[in-house]
Amino acid sequence: MKILIIDDDQSLRYMLGEICKYAGWDFITAENGKQGVEIFQSEHPDVLLIDYHMPEMNGYDTLIEIRMINHHVPIIILTVDERQEIANQFLEQGATDFALKPVKAPDIIARIQLHIRLANMQDTQNVQSEVFTTKGISKKTLNHVTGYMQSVNAAASVDEIAKEVGLAYPTVYRYVMHLLETGEVKQITSYQKIGRPKMLYKWYTN
Repeated sequence: MKILIIDDDQSLRYMLGEICKYAGWDFITAENGKQGVEIFQSEHPDVLLIDYHMPEMNGYDTLIEIRMINHHVPIIILTVDERQEIANQFLEQGATDFALKPVKAPDIIARIQLHIRLANMQDTQNVQSEVFTTKGISKKTLNHVTGYMQSVNAAASVDEIAKEVGLAYPTVYRYVMHLLETGEVKQITSYQKIGRPKMLYKWYTN
C-alpha cells in the first residue's frame, strides 16, 4: 500500500513517513499541493494525507484538483481547525475524513486502515453519480455509519458514535445530520444534572 503525504511542514512529513514505515506501508511526500497533484498523477497512491494550511496551493484547492482526477481514493485532511463549517466545506468537495493535529500514530494508522477497507468494499462498477448519495455524503461511509447505528439499541452522542466507527467527529456529525434530515435517525434530548442538555441519536424504528 502506498500513502501520499502532502504537507509543507518537513517535521510532520518525516513523522508521518515514520508512522507509515512502522505500519509497513510505502509512502511518498510532497511539500505543497501543486507538487502533490503532480505526484498523485504519476504514482497513483492508495490513500492521501493532505494538510489544510499550505502555501502556494492549500489543502482545499488540492482536494478539488485531486477529485477532478479521481473520485474514489480516500483523502484524509490534516488540520488543527475543528470548526464544523470548515469540515462541511471539505466533505462537500469529496474529503473522506479528518485527522486533527497533533497527529497521533495509533489514530492515523487506524484511520488509514479503515478507509482502505471501506474503499475495497466500494463496487468498482459504480458510475461517478453513484459514489455520492448527495453532495458531501459518500455511500461507503454512510453505510459504515448506518451499519453501526442499526446494530445498537441505545441512543448515543456524535462523539460516542465517532469513537465506535473510527471516524473523525466532524465527519460523523455531518452523516448523522444527513440521517436526521432523511428521517432515518431520531434525536433525543438527554437532560443532565449539571450543564447543557446532551443530544443523542438513535436509529429510527417504529
